[in-house]
Amino acid sequence: MIYFDNSATSLTRPPEVGEALLYALNHFGNAGRSFYDAVMEANRAIYGARMETAALIGLNDPLQVAFTSSATESLNLVIQSLVKPQDGVITSITEHNAVLRPLYLRGCPLRFIEADSKGRLALDNLSSLLTPQTRFLICNQASNVTGNVNDTGTLLRFCREQGLTLILDIAQTFGSYEVNIQDADIFCFTGHKGLLGPQGTGGIIVNGDFPFTLVKTGGAGSGSFNRFQDQAMPDIFEAGTLNSPGLYAMSKGIRHIRDKGVRTIHEEEMRLTRKFHEGIRDIPGITIYGDFSSDDRLAVVSLKLKDWDSADLAAKLWDDYAIATRAGAHCAPLLHRHFGTEVQGMVRFSFSAFNTEDEIEAGIRALERISRS
Repeated sequence: MIYFDNSATSLTRPPEVGEALLYALNHFGNAGRSFYDAVMEANRAIYGARMETAALIGLNDPLQVAFTSSATESLNLVIQSLVKPQDGVITSITEHNAVLRPLYLRGCPLRFIEADSKGRLALDNLSSLLTPQTRFLICNQASNVTGNVNDTGTLLRFCREQGLTLILDIAQTFGSYEVNIQDADIFCFTGHKGLLGPQGTGGIIVNGDFPFTLVKTGGAGSGSFNRFQDQAMPDIFEAGTLNSPGLYAMSKGIRHIRDKGVRTIHEEEMRLTRKFHEGIRDIPGITIYGDFSSDDRLAVVSLKLKDWDSADLAAKLWDDYAIATRAGAHCAPLLHRHFGTEVQGMVRFSFSAFNTEDEIEAGIRALERISRS
């Protein structure tokens, strides 16, 4: 199999990630619930995961990292606990449903940043989206469809000037593109993509003090006689048993990334992306979406081929060439409507540093052959 679906989840991981997961499943107790060795080992593993996560983003206090099951849960928790129904929110048409649906459910008034023909956000006139009720700007750092990286510097300056809180969805960037704690106020991430951890891991990183309210509560391992759970970070988001095996494995993925260097990983991924893009861009009938004018983007190439339905094209790639891709709308409905691909969809190729040039060449040849069929 040639795996080109890394934006959905990492499949090839450093061996120490799987080794850590297996070890934890056989040695960890329930963290925070007692004092015997298996529990204390789980405690240390979770705190170690906080430290690794904090170090990767440049955060000094590991206790400002709360763990969840995914970026989706993180975004739901942050939006439900911080955004009031009357608060105005600026977001964008490039968002994943993990941002859009919690906002729709909250019922708050929304204003959308539009995009150009390459899917780049139109940031020249953000002030036109302001209303007297606007309190938040919530968006992705990079699109999971186009791979375009947004100008977080411009977004942050705008938020500082207007007194808004900037919440970034870094599901696609964390681990494969440099993210810094100074880029935003709150970050929501997943562990199973760029961080090379297992599914069922993710978290919230907080840069400052915010009036979060409890939306998920229950057992926390302490304060059992208190009617309400502790509302300080990270406890406010961590009711119930944490996924200590998954977090321990994720921490090994982060350690691998820190040892290798995010910049080095990104450069390797972009070398493969350039080769693929240059190899397919002139194939008759192919339309590629996104801005490829520089390497300041992610290792994602989304396309359509003639009038092929994206599901049929992805099935052809798999059945005839054993190439795994992602077809459809990629949980980003507004961006697909913007591109006019809501019916046909796109096929997304997404690469990791574990892919090879031979695999890239095989992908190019497959599309060339299919285009002639």
